[in-house]
Amino acid sequence: MRKFSLLLPLLGLATSGCISTATTIVKAPFQVAGKAIDWTTTSQSESDRNYGRKMRKQEAREGRERKKAAKECRKHPDDQEACRYSGYRAGY
Repeated sequence: MRKFSLLLPLLGLATSGCISTATTIVKAPFQVAGKAIDWTTTSQSESDRNYGRKMRKQEAREGRERKKAAKECRKHPDDQEACRYSGYRAGY
C-alpha cells in the first residue's frame, strides 16, 4: 500500500505532459481552420476602412478632373466644350 501511495503522485506528474500534448494535437485542426476562415473573410471594420480609402481616392480624382477642366476653360473661354464639366458622380 505504501508503494502505491508513492507511485500515484509520480504517475500523475508523468501523464500531465501527455495530456497537455494530446489536448494540443486535438485542438490544432480547429485552430488552423479558424485562422483560415479569418484570413478569407473580411470584417466590417476592414470593409469600412477599404470603402473609405476607395472614396478618398475617387474624391481626389474628382478634384484633379475639376481643376483640369477649370484650367482648360480659362485657356479657351469661348470654347463651349472646354468649359463644360459634366461633373462627377461618387461611387462610379
